[in-house]
Amino acid sequence: MIWRALPILILTALLSACASQLGGVSPAPAVPTPTEDLDPSPTAAPTHTAGVSALPTATATPAPPACWQEGGQVLRDFIESDLLDLPLEFRVYLPPCYEEEAERRYPVLYLVHGQSYTNDQWDRLGVDETVDALSATGDLPPFIVVMPGDRVWTQPSVDRFGEALMNDLIPYIDATYRTRTERADRAIGGLSRGAAWALHLGFGRWESFGVIGLHSLPVFWDDVPHIRDWLAAIPPDQLPRIYLDVGENDRGEIKESTFWFRDRLVEAGIPHEYFLFAGYHDEEYWASHVEKYLRFYAAGWGSD
Repeated sequence: MIWRALPILILTALLSACASQLGGVSPAPAVPTPTEDLDPSPTAAPTHTAGVSALPTATATPAPPACWQEGGQVLRDFIESDLLDLPLEFRVYLPPCYEEEAERRYPVLYLVHGQSYTNDQWDRLGVDETVDALSATGDLPPFIVVMPGDRVWTQPSVDRFGEALMNDLIPYIDATYRTRTERADRAIGGLSRGAAWALHLGFGRWESFGVIGLHSLPVFWDDVPHIRDWLAAIPPDQLPRIYLDVGENDRGEIKESTFWFRDRLVEAGIPHEYFLFAGYHDEEYWASHVEKYLRFYAAGWGSD
């Protein structure tokens, strides 16, 4: 046998050389770059952050089964609501292995799009690909993402989308999919007008959400008189985790609105994460921060 004749040192060297050629994982799929309605001005890499505390790290999960490499799936659906003139359309992202792991239940993240967009916006920004990649490596626990569509660009006193989301969509999602229904396992977030909805529902109905994300926030005028009362109504031991960010080159009124709400949080002594990143009020900005957003939402969501 040739191998038995090799000196030990030569055999060791050969094995070491082979081992150096092994290992490594495939890189996470890149977040797709949006191609429509982008600000033509270049967006610099984030250079400045400020926060009450450091961004938390999501709880890592055990090594994933093989089916996680196949990725999750995005379903399109709608429900009828007596509160709306037209059906409430939405997308649902189900994580990898949802069908195979029939006993498992999942936290749920509700993400609302911006004005003039539809329920496909967060999908185009790469939410599903990012959750797939981070779940496959164990960096994030798997969770469900619901992306509802708002059709009316008015204040909450006229647009009943928020009521339909709370009264019709959430019960439907909990009845249809294997969700974890505790408040701590349900998050809401949004960008631009969607952030205004996340504020309106996350704080106006604080009993329903344990995590709130506000990205490039314009506060609804309808909500301004109520915000201090909403914040004061939340018991100190039940405060949600809050993420607030805006681009340095965002529109003046958006930045002022974001700063105003940040000041209300500081005034009320409510812990939160606040970030002023380089960027504009556009899809390039939001796409570049999708991973940061998702890591924040999922922090504390351990595997079931």
